[in-house]
Amino acid sequence: MLLSCQSVVFGQTPQDQAILDSFTNKEHVVYKTIDGIELDMIIFYPDSTMMQNKNPWMLHVHGGGWAGGDKFKVFRKSFLGTLKLLVNKGVVCATIEYRRTRGGSTAYEAVIDAKDAARFLLKNAERYKLDNEKYGVWGGSAGGHLSLLTALGKNSDFKGDPNLSNISPKFKCVASYFPVTSLVNPDLVPGSLFEKQQSYTRILGDSLRNKPKLARLLSPTEHLEADSPPILLLHGENDKVLPIINSIYMMQVAKEKNAKVELLIIKNAGHSFNGSNISPTIEELNEYATNFILSHLKE
Repeated sequence: MLLSCQSVVFGQTPQDQAILDSFTNKEHVVYKTIDGIELDMIIFYPDSTMMQNKNPWMLHVHGGGWAGGDKFKVFRKSFLGTLKLLVNKGVVCATIEYRRTRGGSTAYEAVIDAKDAARFLLKNAERYKLDNEKYGVWGGSAGGHLSLLTALGKNSDFKGDPNLSNISPKFKCVASYFPVTSLVNPDLVPGSLFEKQQSYTRILGDSLRNKPKLARLLSPTEHLEADSPPILLLHGENDKVLPIINSIYMMQVAKEKNAKVELLIIKNAGHSFNGSNISPTIEELNEYATNFILSHLKE
């Protein structure tokens, strides 16, 4: 299965193309068209010797400040190692596009799109050789926030394509890297990008004061329950964009609600795990995330 479209895509770099070419089995799929815009994904398949009729799979939701980024973000250092390890271990991985927060869209529409991508894959599980029970979601930064909401948010609160409305994804696990975990806890604001009002406007389409219900709906910690899927948080201790207090707060909420959440702290690391002598290393944290995912998709 080869990528059918080789034209240059907005945001795609020559390095992205080189990495893309290094994956032998891949497929370009449009999962949804809305307002004349095609939302697509790239599906990466394991080697044919690893493929089964039903394969576990992971959905990747990219970051980029909600208003930017693209599906090729999965090729960045924070995720590429895990992508390769998962595919080599027999896990199908899909990285998606979604509506960004511009032109009238908010993060709410982004969550709907991510859920619709999962719904699409479940509806077409036989075609893409996917297991209809063993699947998870992952992403970083804005994508970490959106991946949490994709798994934790009630499907009834994020209705999308009517053709997919009868499908309710139930994820087995979430791996969320340096995410926002709440838009309604003021203790998380100091030292973060949310000190600027435009950050709320970008996500909510308006101020926090004017959109309190939407802010709560888009706060992952508000959805956390004892029966929520297991969550792995990975966060740099020196993150100045989305400080680690976000993940620490989610751990506190998880303890109160008896939810299954764990946190891997990356020492000496800033946002996107930038920094010198970070510990664990990129290779080690990629392997840790892979093992976490595999423990839930292959159990």
